[in-house]
Amino acid sequence: MNKFILKFLILFFILTNNIIAEENIMILKLKDGDIKIELFEDKAPNHVKRIKQLAQEGKYNGVVFHRVIDGFMAQTGDVKFGNSSNDDYNLSRAGMGGSDLPDLKEEFNDLPHLRGTLSMARSQDPNSANSQFFICFKAAPFLDRQYTVFGKVIEGMDIVDKIKRGDENNNGSVSEPDKIINFE
Repeated sequence: MNKFILKFLILFFILTNNIIAEENIMILKLKDGDIKIELFEDKAPNHVKRIKQLAQEGKYNGVVFHRVIDGFMAQTGDVKFGNSSNDDYNLSRAGMGGSDLPDLKEEFNDLPHLRGTLSMARSQDPNSANSQFFICFKAAPFLDRQYTVFGKVIEGMDIVDKIKRGDENNNGSVSEPDKIINFE
């Protein structure tokens, strides 16, 4: 009887663990393919909740990568001015907006900014992250514990590497930028 209960508990744990793991996997669809992302709900619960909420509401669909600096990162997520599908779309203002939701309190953690890291963009105020985020092209340790890391690319960095780069002389601003097709 005890062996049966033990086997049941092990099976239950494995199945539950897989379901929880799948809840924290999202797909970012771009013109060149899909990027599979693992979210770190245990390290940045409020930021992950925000990303999931905006994605489920379709707010990221059509949002451009407005700031892309070669050898550093690709920034996106301005659902107000950066969404090419909305009336408020304004490429010259992309990066200045967010969602209608309140800004988030920082959740700085011990996760390093490595190649493939997803982290929330913010202003000078540590508690100003809202909807914008960036993906690191390579390690950026100077950002550690100053920006909230909430995920990482687990498949598709080759797709991230294809995101159109911005003007080095204009803080990475991108003319005719790539955009998110879907985020689910």
